[in-house]
Amino acid sequence: MNWNQIEGNWEQFKGKAQQKWGKLTNDDLDVIKGNRRELVGRLQERYGKTQEELEREVDDWMSRH
Repeated sequence: MNWNQIEGNWEQFKGKAQQKWGKLTNDDLDVIKGNRRELVGRLQERYGKTQEELEREVDDWMSRH
């Protein structure tokens, strides 16, 4: 799966993203709207990890779906 597919089907992936990253709020998910940069930025705010760490997490999550 590539990111374009996730972005295009964000409504379906929102729940999966919230399962993976429980600190994301519904408002966060609505603002993200499938935008990868926005997702990583929101994750940085919520989890305090580096961009590189989160990019790897997002890549791993994406490869599983």
